[in-house]
Amino acid sequence: MSTVLVTGGAGFIGSHTCVELLEHGHDVVVVDDHSTGSPAALDAVQAVTGRTLVAHDVDVRDRAGLDAVLAAHRVDAVVHFAARKAVGESVRIPLEYYDINVGGTVTLLQAMLASGVHRLVFSSSCSIYGDTGAGLLDESLPARPTNPYARSKWMCEQVIADAAARHPELAAVALRYFNPAGAHPSGLLGEDPRGAVTNVFPLLMQVAVGRRDRLEIFGGDYPTPDGTAVRDYVHVVEIADGHRVALDRLQPGMRVLNLGTGVGTSVRRLVAEFAEAAGRPIPHAVVDRRPGDVAELVADTALVEREWGWRARLDVAAMCRDAWRFQRSHPTGYPGRRISAVAAPPRRSR
Repeated sequence: MSTVLVTGGAGFIGSHTCVELLEHGHDVVVVDDHSTGSPAALDAVQAVTGRTLVAHDVDVRDRAGLDAVLAAHRVDAVVHFAARKAVGESVRIPLEYYDINVGGTVTLLQAMLASGVHRLVFSSSCSIYGDTGAGLLDESLPARPTNPYARSKWMCEQVIADAAARHPELAAVALRYFNPAGAHPSGLLGEDPRGAVTNVFPLLMQVAVGRRDRLEIFGGDYPTPDGTAVRDYVHVVEIADGHRVALDRLQPGMRVLNLGTGVGTSVRRLVAEFAEAAGRPIPHAVVDRRPGDVAELVADTALVEREWGWRARLDVAAMCRDAWRFQRSHPTGYPGRRISAVAAPPRRSR
């Protein structure tokens, strides 16, 4: 099996992907500056899998730091998550988003190519599609990003495509996944964001456990059945599996594929599902829309099903049950533990 470098591996999706990779026999090296992810998530990854990983505290924009990591390990492929991801925040601080998301991707590609690593799975986003007014969103639709976060992801895809055109040995895929939710079924690993919390699932969990008084639903006047935004929620374990499968399907050039369920759920419906899973009401109130949000984002998954045989099978009820299991056992989030430092082994010959 290969050695996979996971940038942003201490984050929500990154940590779950580390579990998938370790459980399928890969070795994992994590690069994360812990600005948004929790270092304790890496302890949970090792507890879940019974395997160790190597972690480096490095900002993805730090070329010297990346060079040192790639010089210390025989990395065969990279899964790139490290990024900022909050729509509202990106509207407030757009330059930081372009610096981290786009600048970090450029630096990573430079370091990869300099060290002879030519396989990349990029964590992209359905937000690239923007407000299309269409039904299911397929990969052939033109990009219409409506906020700096989405534009930064679209720019990253263009950077990777241009790099692949110049370096034909580069094999890359951008996975435009929809709304990751849930947690590992063990209850040991889940979503515990740092800083401003903007995604609806962690907000729901924090309300249910008493860390917040109520959930604010941003917008009740969208052109949807109940007026609230509709999203395609997909279990984080299945998103992680999609990244692992992608490593086995990489081909020279650049591809774009959706990961989703093809089923839309409104925020009001999500609140009801989570209340049932938690066995308690979720106080909530409708407030003004957030800048940059769109009414509906639901995936057309035909391409990934046809080409990879990949399909999401877990429903919103399962996501709510697993998310609540994690939150109930971690009412204040992860403990303040850091993963034990692991000495980097000497570089192995290729």
